[in-house]
Amino acid sequence: MDKHVILSQKQLIVLNWWNKILPYYNYQAIICDGAIRSGKTFATTLSFIIWAQKNFKNAAFAICGKTIISALRNVVYPILPLLKSWGLKIKYNKSKNYFDVLKDTSSNRFYIFGGKDEMAASFIQGITLAGVMFDEVALQPESFVEQAIARCSVTNSKLWFNCNPEGTQHWFYKKWIENPPKIKTLYLHFTMEDNLSLAPEIKERYKLLYSGAFYKRFIEGVWCSADGLVYQNFDVLKHTVDNLPDTFSKYYISCDYGITNPMAFGLWGLHSGVWYRISEYYYDSKKSGQRKTDEEYYNDLIKFVGNHNISAIIIDPSASSFIECIKRRRKFKVIKAENDVISGINLVSEALNSKKIIIAKNCKNCIREFALYEWAKNCSKDEPKKQNDHTMDEIRYFVATIVMPKQKQPNFLPMFSAI
Repeated sequence: MDKHVILSQKQLIVLNWWNKILPYYNYQAIICDGAIRSGKTFATTLSFIIWAQKNFKNAAFAICGKTIISALRNVVYPILPLLKSWGLKIKYNKSKNYFDVLKDTSSNRFYIFGGKDEMAASFIQGITLAGVMFDEVALQPESFVEQAIARCSVTNSKLWFNCNPEGTQHWFYKKWIENPPKIKTLYLHFTMEDNLSLAPEIKERYKLLYSGAFYKRFIEGVWCSADGLVYQNFDVLKHTVDNLPDTFSKYYISCDYGITNPMAFGLWGLHSGVWYRISEYYYDSKKSGQRKTDEEYYNDLIKFVGNHNISAIIIDPSASSFIECIKRRRKFKVIKAENDVISGINLVSEALNSKKIIIAKNCKNCIREFALYEWAKNCSKDEPKKQNDHTMDEIRYFVATIVMPKQKQPNFLPMFSAI
C-alpha cells in the first residue's frame, strides 16, 4: 500500500476530529455510517491508531468486529502495511489476539475482540482500555458493546463506531443515532463518493449487486426496515430457463429438513461458472396426510440423485437425525450449511443479481416460493416470515456454503514481525 493516501474531505475530518485544529477535539465519540465501500472503515481505523499513538504510551486499546477473523480482515490487515511504511514497528501475538505498535521508546497494545453474540461480553470483562473502535457495530450485540464501552476508564479515552445501516428498530440506531446519549458525539454519514479511490465502474458494479432493503442500506446508506418480498430482484425471465446445459462439471444436493414441514432437496450443477438448480424434490406431509421417516426420506434421496456424481449434500445443520442417517450409509459426503439467515439472504440476492444461480423451470415449488417469501413486519430485527421458506432456506444454505462461502482466516499475517 502506498504511504501517500488521497483522502476525501469527510475522511480528513474523521482523521483529525480529536485534534485541536478542529472544533470536535473535546468530543468523546465518533459515529461513521453509510454505504459500503465508502472509505469509513479505513478512515476510522487510521484515525484511531494515530490518535492512540499521539496521546498515549503503554496503554491498551480494543478493536472490535463481529468476529476476530472479520476484524483482522476488514481492519487490521489493510492498515498495518501503511503504518509500517511510516516507520512504525508492529509485533503480533496470534495466539492472544493482539498487536503492539512501537515507535522509538513508545508502545501501545491493540487487542482484537469478536462480538458475535451475547456470550461475547464476558471475553472483554476485566480489561482497562484507553479507547475502543467498533467495526460494523450494527452486527454486534448491545451487551458486548456496552461492556466494551464500560472498560474505557482511562482519562481522555474515546470511542469510534462505524457500520452499514440496518433496520430502524435496531438497538444502535435507537440508542446512538435517533436518541443519542448525552456525551458529545460526532456523527458523519458516508456515501461511495467519499471514497476517492473507488473507480466509477466499481461503483456501478456494486449498485447492480443489491436490491430492495439491501440497496437502500448498502448503496444509499439509509437506515430502513425490510418490507415486502425478500427477493425483490428475482425475475422469472432472467433467472429461470427451459433448457439446461448438456454437461456439468460438479453436482451438489442442498436440503432443508422437515417432518411436519415440507422436506426440500435441490440438485445443483456447475456449468461455465454458473450454478443451475436442475431439479427439485418437495414433500409436504400436511398435504399428503402422511409423515415420512428419515429412512424413507433417504430412499427418496437415492432416487432423486440417480446416476449423478454428487460432491456433497449441503444440509440444514439442525437436522441432526437425518445427517446421521446419511452418514451411516457412507454413500454421500455431508456438509453442514452456513446458517446465518440475514447474511445468507444477502448472498442469495447478490447471486441472483450477478446471475451466479439459475433455476430450471421444472423447479415449480422454488419459483412459487420466490414469489411469496416475505419479510416479517413490526419486528425489532430483520427476519423473514416462517412461511413459503423451505426451498428458500435450502437455496440459502447452498449459496452461503458453496457458491459464495465466507473467506477463511489466512495462516499468517503479511508484513508482521511475530512475537
